Amino acid sequence: MNKNAIKTIIKEKQLEISRLNFVCRPFSYEDNMCYVNVGIRRAGKSYLLYQDIQERVSAGQISFEDCFFVNFEDERLADIKADELNLLIECYQELFGPKKPWVYLDEIQNIEGWEKFARRLADAKYRVMVTGSNAKMLSSQVATTLGGRFVIREVLPFSWREYLAYYGVFPGQNWEYDPEAKLQVRRLFDDYFYFGGFAETFNLVGKREWLNSLYQKILMGDIITRNSIRNDRQLRLLARKVADNVMQATAISRFGNIIKSAGESISTPTIKDYLQYMEESYLVFSFPNYASPVSDQETLRKRYFMDTGLLNLFMFEGETKLLENLVALHLRRNFWNPDEPMLFYYKHGNVDLDFYIPEANMAVQASYSIQEDATRIREVNALVDFNKVFKLRKAVIVTYDEEETIEKDGLTIEVVPVWKWLLQ
Repeated sequence: MNKNAIKTIIKEKQLEISRLNFVCRPFSYEDNMCYVNVGIRRAGKSYLLYQDIQERVSAGQISFEDCFFVNFEDERLADIKADELNLLIECYQELFGPKKPWVYLDEIQNIEGWEKFARRLADAKYRVMVTGSNAKMLSSQVATTLGGRFVIREVLPFSWREYLAYYGVFPGQNWEYDPEAKLQVRRLFDDYFYFGGFAETFNLVGKREWLNSLYQKILMGDIITRNSIRNDRQLRLLARKVADNVMQATAISRFGNIIKSAGESISTPTIKDYLQYMEESYLVFSFPNYASPVSDQETLRKRYFMDTGLLNLFMFEGETKLLENLVALHLRRNFWNPDEPMLFYYKHGNVDLDFYIPEANMAVQASYSIQEDATRIREVNALVDFNKVFKLRKAVIVTYDEEETIEKDGLTIEVVPVWKWLLQ
């Protein structure tokens, strides 16, 4: 690596960050902790690093020159290897003297062995923040190398509350009884429902084009190229079938049969690998059946997309799937743990439950509408029957626009519109 080029990169980034304007998100980071931010591309991981820097500069804690920020997707760093990473610190100290900068390493996942460099900096009492778009950064091997020096944070696209804040809408206490506040919230919801929470789309007319470009980038860059996949048609077909089967628990063997019926020959191990790659890239996430033996929980799972805008690329009149996907995202946002599953569905006998969160002792059904008698009976009875065994603390049916309270067999069921439930 050319030292002058590295020094130019360091100075360019400091100047860029000093000039940035953006919406702050409700994330905060301790002064003396190191962090790894993980999540899907364009969710805002880099901007959270910028936010951390700007907030500390505004507070007089540091200056922009105290920050060493490197984006490893900069093409000028494309060939850098792990054993050259220390050269970056050397260049910083040649520019600003022998002091310890605040270190920000953006999209570092492509550097094989990056975690040893990050651990070495943390051991030397540098304050380090890292971002990456691949769940392999959470692997046991990486975690062992980091040695407990780093706190893991998952960064998703904007939540519904963050989306409202972007537009200057801050629902306060009892906002749902204020006609003007309720109108503001309801008016903004449709765009969020169909196009999701990627902030870069908010002011775009061509939201769908941007989302399709992101999807292709994840598919080609984060999955196909990174994992040396030769038959990309099979992967694309599988991604479509995952979208088609949102709401349904689907076994790996079932995906195989669906793909074979489309004229493609694919093995079960390959499907398993492809599904894993899709999760590692944060394109989709999945969770198991609470009623299944542990040995079966990896083969039969429900799968959802990390943003409703990405799912909507595959949909035509897919409101029911978009609603359930949005509910799944909200629950993941609030009950995510990198070390163990916190979110389940439940299917056993005649009981079919969309979501169960043992930690909160809460069950949630997602139903676009329960106006039809058959739908109402199915959703309510599933919760009532489940409650007979597990004694729920809270039972909810999330709809698109319906609200009521149902009492049955000693269970109180809250029926709530999704645009209101997401703010609870």
